[in-house]
Amino acid sequence: MPVRKSVTLRTIARELGITVQTVSKALKGKPGMSEATRQLIVLTAEKLGYYTMDQIRSLRLDHIAPYPSERMRFLLIQTAESVPYNVRLLQGLQDRFFSFGHRIELLQLPKAIREEAMAGWLEENGGHYADGVFIAPSILPQTWERPLFELPVPRILLSFPPSGVKIDSVIWDVYEATCQAVAHLRSLGHERIMYVGTTHVQRGFALRWQAFDYAMRLSGIAPDPAMHSTGERQGSEQLRSELRGLIQAHRPSAILCGVDGEVADVYAACRELGLRVPEHISLVGLLNAQPDTLPLFTRPLLPISETGYRAADRMLWRIANPTLPYEHIRIQGDFFTGETTDIPAAQFAT
Repeated sequence: MPVRKSVTLRTIARELGITVQTVSKALKGKPGMSEATRQLIVLTAEKLGYYTMDQIRSLRLDHIAPYPSERMRFLLIQTAESVPYNVRLLQGLQDRFFSFGHRIELLQLPKAIREEAMAGWLEENGGHYADGVFIAPSILPQTWERPLFELPVPRILLSFPPSGVKIDSVIWDVYEATCQAVAHLRSLGHERIMYVGTTHVQRGFALRWQAFDYAMRLSGIAPDPAMHSTGERQGSEQLRSELRGLIQAHRPSAILCGVDGEVADVYAACRELGLRVPEHISLVGLLNAQPDTLPLFTRPLLPISETGYRAADRMLWRIANPTLPYEHIRIQGDFFTGETTDIPAAQFAT
């Protein structure tokens, strides 16, 4: 557990191999270094348990003890479908909780279980006895959500909340990310932009399609639903076959794929048609991370670990302020231009 008296500016400087003066300037927000260096210093200070007086005042205003006397235990509750996010989510949670001396553990839900047995399973596996729980995205089957929302401990939903549920939520803003992607393609001159991404399974998937429709209309183009692929999926082969047909029928100059797990199929379908990326067709994908198997994708940078970090803050705030209104927080990321987008090709090649 962090102890303030044992951590000084000199401790941080020694950890990073820099001067005490540089550490001091970074923590006070003074110029004279790169933003990357400043962030590294701030993060290291937090990990070592060092707080500036301004940070301590801010925490105390929220009734959060900067140096708690008790170590708390939190759970990140997931299903198999949410595992791809969890490395980065867990890292963000751990980075924030480390400075307070708290710990975060994983609890994976079984997929095959009777609905009436869910609440009992959660109690038997410690869900009722943690100091707080984080509910990961992609909880399937969705019937798990009700018993998770009813747990008698502080809860943070790491997804978009359903209407009417009384729970705090923190999530990376895929609506804004989709709008960023459309704006990038429109700035290059693309008008015939196909959207690929099921609107089923998750609330966030439907939100991405809504954002695409809104952003396209805002730029003066009303999407034709027949041109886009948003239905339920029956596997990669079926999806690639559908995409090949849509691409040949509608001749898009660009494709925006809104679901991480479908980006590879979009790229494969283009290759199967003999289309080179980005010479013949531009691609943007809402990827959780850049895969080694794909070219350097143009994509919104989804702030997943930052969401974990912010969610940890929100949990401590909720524990300290149990009667205040619930809040829904969306974390906005930057946009990265990779190797998969260019101006529209002069002629569609097949």
